[in-house]
Amino acid sequence: AEPARGIHGLLPQKCQVIVLLNPRSGAGEALRLFTSQVQPMLTEASIGFHKFVTEKHNHAWDLAREEDMSKWDAVVIMAGDGLLHEVINGLMERPDWKTAIQKPSAFSQEALGTLSFPLFPHYSKSHVAKEELLMNCTYFLCKGLHAPMDLVSLRTASGKRLFSFLSFGWGFVSDVDITSERYRKLGSARFTVGTFQLLTSLQVYKGRLSYLPAEVQSSASNSLPPMGPASSLLKEDSPVPKHWTVVPEEEFVSIVGIQQSHLGTDFIIAPTAKLFDDAIHLFYVTAGISRMGMLRLFMAVEKGNQLALNQPHVHSVPVKAFRLEPLEPKGFMTVDGEVLTCEPVQGQIHNRCLNPLPTRRTNFMIL
Repeated sequence: AEPARGIHGLLPQKCQVIVLLNPRSGAGEALRLFTSQVQPMLTEASIGFHKFVTEKHNHAWDLAREEDMSKWDAVVIMAGDGLLHEVINGLMERPDWKTAIQKPSAFSQEALGTLSFPLFPHYSKSHVAKEELLMNCTYFLCKGLHAPMDLVSLRTASGKRLFSFLSFGWGFVSDVDITSERYRKLGSARFTVGTFQLLTSLQVYKGRLSYLPAEVQSSASNSLPPMGPASSLLKEDSPVPKHWTVVPEEEFVSIVGIQQSHLGTDFIIAPTAKLFDDAIHLFYVTAGISRMGMLRLFMAVEKGNQLALNQPHVHSVPVKAFRLEPLEPKGFMTVDGEVLTCEPVQGQIHNRCLNPLPTRRTNFMIL
């Protein structure tokens, strides 16, 4: 059969991969599952591998920045969002970042993750299904299929430069993510617990939000500059271009800019998002929404039908770039679940520079 639309290419038939594992990620079963399930399949497919077990924070970041990537045809990441975030940013700090970031990355996670679930949405969240999902992810690695995925370039007022594969957030959603870390042993239920805790005292976050809508085609040369690691977004002191949209409200409950459909296995913020649709899906909730309204919203997000609520305080728009200027240093700012200092930040689509593997679910068609 003809390859499905979006297939970027194939890995060499007998490829070499480097496998990065975080033994503390998720349920802490990455090493066991790699040995019992992934390793035998790689051996059967004649795929050579080198196993690298991370031992500290940013260990994978350092490795991705310094490793001789010419030895590997793909990078296999068997962990959660944090390790993938480290690998991407390590690759983007390399002198040869243009070629290094094209290295296909296999997301063989030991649990249903933010990328695994939208790739295979028909799987349940049971323990058996998770292991079956892992085998399917590994099967796609053995087949060698890969396709592009969007990244977003972020720069803060203090000069910090980061690249995001998943999301940027400020306000309620980010606060739930970070404060619920203490309940990590509960699995995805930690977010439910965290949500109910923060709903008891719903906070408002003051700031200015502006964005370039995805459908706007700008001819201004400085509105979307080239996106290499040394390039810059709009200067912090420069005015927002006229073709950008400025949100009239300056009080928010939550702001999320997401590239993927899922922020969690049952948290579908952007149900129409694809791995590579060249857009940041900006989802924000303005002040004035009630606690009951927030509860209904989060129940709807579990199924991805939150916009059907017709809630006037809930907004969703695909954008190419955004600028957020907090008017007070309040709450958590996060990128891919990692905490940032609460300060002005700008984000811009850095389209199709990462090749994830396995590919989108459309690739089932070519088996």
